[in-house]
Amino acid sequence: MTENDPSAQDPAAPRHPETGQQAAQGGWAGSPYGDQAATPESGGTPQYSAPEPSYHAVTGADPSYGAPNPSPWSAPGTPSGSTQQSVYPPPNPNPYAQSGTSVYGVPPAPPAQPKRSGGKLLAGVALVALLVGGVAGGAVGYLTGGSSGGPASNALDAPKPAQQTGNAPAGSVEAVAQKLSPSVVELQVSGQQGAGEGSGFVISTDGYILTNNHVVEVAANGGQIQAVFQDGKKAAAKVVGRDPTTDIAVVKVDGVNNLTPVEIGRSDDLKVGQSVVAIGSPFELAGTVTSGIVSSLHRPVRAGGGQASQETVMDAVQTDAAINPGNSGGPLSNMAGQVIGINSAIYSPQSASGQGQGGSESGNVGIGFAIPIDQARRTADTIIKTGQAVQTYIGAQVTDAPQGGAKLGAITAGSPAEKAGLKSGDIVTKIDDRNIDTSDTLVAAIRTRAPDEKATFTLSDGRTVEVTLGGQPVPAN
Repeated sequence: MTENDPSAQDPAAPRHPETGQQAAQGGWAGSPYGDQAATPESGGTPQYSAPEPSYHAVTGADPSYGAPNPSPWSAPGTPSGSTQQSVYPPPNPNPYAQSGTSVYGVPPAPPAQPKRSGGKLLAGVALVALLVGGVAGGAVGYLTGGSSGGPASNALDAPKPAQQTGNAPAGSVEAVAQKLSPSVVELQVSGQQGAGEGSGFVISTDGYILTNNHVVEVAANGGQIQAVFQDGKKAAAKVVGRDPTTDIAVVKVDGVNNLTPVEIGRSDDLKVGQSVVAIGSPFELAGTVTSGIVSSLHRPVRAGGGQASQETVMDAVQTDAAINPGNSGGPLSNMAGQVIGINSAIYSPQSASGQGQGGSESGNVGIGFAIPIDQARRTADTIIKTGQAVQTYIGAQVTDAPQGGAKLGAITAGSPAEKAGLKSGDIVTKIDDRNIDTSDTLVAAIRTRAPDEKATFTLSDGRTVEVTLGGQPVPAN
């Protein structure tokens, strides 16, 4: 037997981790870079007097025998001089990767490449991108139906959900609509000057209805008014009284009892930004509900538009709730279902102003105006009791002052203005704590107050004058 005969080899001798070949005496078992190593090609034990040191391609460690960190793929039985052992061979166990020599028939490893810190990052990004792409692809397939093989579903085949049976949440638009709608009526009006329609709301069980003067004025002299209720019932109505200066009117239906009156709120405590609901019959669409907020308060508006007389100025509540022709006379409500105003006018960009009964150019642009209910309530009460409205006044003509404020003109003899000592040429800049910047603002501020009420006028020269406001009947025609 020769030294290379397998039968002569020691069964206990270590074997090569990859090939299983036993090393000859003095061969590789002690060190992968020993002085002797058997090669399958020669069967001999070539000598290497001084092999070129080889460093691990990944860790860069010196793999020489007995080094502090020997080859991490040393076979079991590494001499005790080694400080670390491993029984797991690397992907390429060729110990001569650097020299290009293979003693076990394993192809030489390529030269080690410098590490690049971005390599793993790029690989990780590619992996994430692949995973995301896969997930996205699955999502697309799911959203487009895919081919799951299951039966198709159809929403039309599903049963109806349970019918809504609960009450509307308190303070919601729905709750306000449920509360107010039975009290809101559509008013169809005709007369010698034409025909029209608007809205109104019930204020008594026996048929009194509050609305705008401009809604019913065409029927004031022998015309006809028909009220259409929410349930479709109709009833004839007649004018009880009206006030063109505040654009308020009261009508009464005949032969109808047990009506549902609205709950009247107050307008002196309104806040800009609070929610409101408008109900009416815009463009003959009876029972239309819209919602919005209080956009502004104490807005001087002429009920007949910018060209109307100063006699029609009202101290309006501005809202962005949709109001259109036909909403006039309908209620503006707070979220408790209490009426806080009467919808009366809208802003129309084509003419720079408009009103609820405006022509085809009029339409909602998010700027609507309502008469404060405090003023409307006082006027309606007087009309019902006396058949005639009473207007609050001071008895002085007024124009805009160039420097701001309201300039007084001719003073009526015996009027509240004269009795208080006001003179022609005086410029009013404030009433109580309200600033007066125009003549319309002064008129609106006076109209919101009741006759016999006292008010302090501040003049441009610093003087203050206390005025007891007067009241005078308003001609209906």
